[in-house]
Amino acid sequence: MARRRSRGLLIQQSGAALDQLKYEAAQELGISIPQDGYYGNMVSREAGSLGGYITKRLVQQAEASLAGTAGTQGTAGRFS
Repeated sequence: MARRRSRGLLIQQSGAALDQLKYEAAQELGISIPQDGYYGNMVSREAGSLGGYITKRLVQQAEASLAGTAGTQGTAGRFS
């Protein structure tokens, strides 16, 4: 069975929503996102914290969606 390796988004329109989530999470954690888009100078701990926090929020939204409740994006207090 051939493996398909793709790092692209499955749903192209989700890019803007993921970017918004990234900036909200960074603001909540007090992490500054590089303006030039180069993350090579970012401290590994901050990058890992940001990625982990985003994953946590996405899982919470998916669980809320599966439970039948409205998964709200952008509500900082709910995901603390």
